[in-house]
Amino acid sequence: MKKAVVLLSGGMDSATVLAMAAAQGFDCHALSVDYGQRHHAELAAAQRVAQELGAREHRVVNIDLTGFGGSSLTDKKIAVSQQPTEGIPLTYVPARNTIMLALALAWAEVLQARDIFIGVNAVDYSGYPDCRPAYIEAFERMANLATKAAVEGHPLAVHAPLQHMSKAEIIRQGLALGVDFSHTVSCYQADESGRACGVCDACRLRHTGFVAAGIGDTTRYRVL
Repeated sequence: MKKAVVLLSGGMDSATVLAMAAAQGFDCHALSVDYGQRHHAELAAAQRVAQELGAREHRVVNIDLTGFGGSSLTDKKIAVSQQPTEGIPLTYVPARNTIMLALALAWAEVLQARDIFIGVNAVDYSGYPDCRPAYIEAFERMANLATKAAVEGHPLAVHAPLQHMSKAEIIRQGLALGVDFSHTVSCYQADESGRACGVCDACRLRHTGFVAAGIGDTTRYRVL
């Protein structure tokens, strides 16, 4: 089996990507990052999802981005918006996807894996610059310039299979592949038991995705 590193946040998108990679026959090594985010419920969810979807192993890397702040996810003095936002929202974490992809790239080299999977998707394009297709393509080019494996003739591919899918399509795809979305956490400010706030952008996108898919939302919300 071909090895792959799958970035796994514990949310619905990354869980679906892990299921997709496994369905394609990859031997999946799941990687989560504890970067100082507001809660650890998503990391607990990532562990559950990795086990349920048969990841070969699941690792959590610690890197503290609270030292820089600049985001409502890494600086508790910046409130998470409870209203729909325009432009780049305050939940954008500076360079987060670049940092996570770099960590995945390092592990992939050690594993001699040629594939990395990440769950960025079309819904996030307008808000997060590091979710755009051009960014993913640029990172892949950089990875193949920067690594020993690629220089020695073993190029690496960065897969973002959700890029052009709506939330409803992601939900349908995940369910078809056996993802239990009730075990995932997408909320920016979930409590430690994993209950979602029901009012942040992530909760709104998640819930409207279930509604659009015509599927009951099994998420545990504190408010909705």
